[in-house]
Amino acid sequence: MAIYSVYIINKAGSLIYQKDFVRLHNDLTSNDYLRMAGIFHGVYAIASRLSPVSEKSSGLLELEAETIKLRCFQSVTGTKFVVIADPKQQNLDIFLSEVYELYADYILKNPFYELEQ
Repeated sequence: MAIYSVYIINKAGSLIYQKDFVRLHNDLTSNDYLRMAGIFHGVYAIASRLSPVSEKSSGLLELEAETIKLRCFQSVTGTKFVVIADPKQQNLDIFLSEVYELYADYILKNPFYELEQ
């Protein structure tokens, strides 16, 4: 069981941060990561509008396949924290909450950080 990658995507769909812990594909370029973030942002937005319930849906929270599990946490500001992990990996929501806490402590409290740049 392992965590493969972590992505942080702003509310406009731009990739803020990306880290691979296990390289699944060696031939991915930085443009590929930007495209993946944009595609995920679009799919998330579509999923939130296609909800079968009358209330507004929270969007795509988890996607599981044979070889990966993708889990997303959206903050109040609209920033999305995405983790790609082994399908057997448990407690990804706790991991994403801890990543968000670190982001809030070290990035958002930085006086020189400009939000949504």
